Amino acid sequence: MSDNADHPAVGDATRVVTAGRRPEWTGGIVNPPVWRASTILYDNVADLRAGVVGDSHHRLFYGRRGTPTQWSLADALCELEPGSGGTFLYPSGVAAVAAALLAVLSPGDELLLVDSAYDPTRALADGLLGRMGVATRYYDPLIGAGIADLIGDRTRAVFLESPGSLTFEIQDVPAIAAAARARGCVTLLDNTWATPLHFRAIEHGVDLAVLACTKYVVGHSDAMLGSVTATLALWPRLLSTSRQLGQVASPDDCWLASRGLRTMAIRLKQHEASALRIARWLETRPEVAEVLHPALPACPGHDLWRRDFTGASGLFSFTLDGGTDAARAALIDGLRLFGIGYSWGGYESLALPVDPHRYRSVTKRPQAGPMVRLQIGLEDPDDLLADLEAGLARFAAAR
Repeated sequence: MSDNADHPAVGDATRVVTAGRRPEWTGGIVNPPVWRASTILYDNVADLRAGVVGDSHHRLFYGRRGTPTQWSLADALCELEPGSGGTFLYPSGVAAVAAALLAVLSPGDELLLVDSAYDPTRALADGLLGRMGVATRYYDPLIGAGIADLIGDRTRAVFLESPGSLTFEIQDVPAIAAAARARGCVTLLDNTWATPLHFRAIEHGVDLAVLACTKYVVGHSDAMLGSVTATLALWPRLLSTSRQLGQVASPDDCWLASRGLRTMAIRLKQHEASALRIARWLETRPEVAEVLHPALPACPGHDLWRRDFTGASGLFSFTLDGGTDAARAALIDGLRLFGIGYSWGGYESLALPVDPHRYRSVTKRPQAGPMVRLQIGLEDPDDLLADLEAGLARFAAAR
């Protein structure tokens, strides 16, 4: 549990540098070192027995319960969500989603899941949760307060992802959270795109805020990690469920994430500036039918983004004006500076062919042509624009 309530108000850039660096964990050096452990040795039997019955969070007990390396990162992420009760770390973002849902759902319950959710989240709901007797109903990401009409007697949780990581609709998180709370339902938000620096989930009424820390927290495409930050009321439930599941994040990966976190604020500024420049340029191109970036007025939910968010990140999509999958591949395959690969949030740019209609149940939007998702990294944006311009020329020739 973080003591963020005791910290003076500081800016986000300051917080990501200072958070989680307790003197007892750093020992006078700048960064907490990597503490690797399984067995913890006790001075005597009395100490051993005290550890079993006492609160072992932030106290050495057994390696699965963590060391200062993990606690430092968890504390820092908790401090980025004022009003939260604690943060638990997981070996991947999908593991974080799974633990959060298992903490609040039981056989016979119903989950309301946003139709724009990350595909592995859908697979979890339709697979594991379905096998354990949890029913899932999908809803329109733009439903807002209308979610109240879908909440039934068995509904226990509402899962949000704002924006969706393929089509980038912004959800009315405060309205959905208020409607869910009024009916006794828990809200969970995948906040990976914005991070707590651009959207504070707990302050906007969310109960469990999920991050795929693999993305912007790590920032260097070299570690897998996830986190869930909970309200004070739900923290004990999340903690006990996660421990029962045997979840533990590698101290080496946590150390890499802590290092990445210290520069996340400045990296996000560059990701945002470069991505917006490229998105606006794409809007002017005749080969492009639509650009889906929450900071652009044409993007679904843009007004909500302006109301609730303090910035944007480097991930967005665009739809080509006609053409085939082969023409889209011609665009992507010849790019010099954009890698072709999954994930995002690292320093390198990526381009990925995406087909969101394959993952929709209730909100299949018509598309003018194939879609491409871009992760804009930290390269010179002029170089990225030149690369994309050549790619669009290849697309036009193939189309």
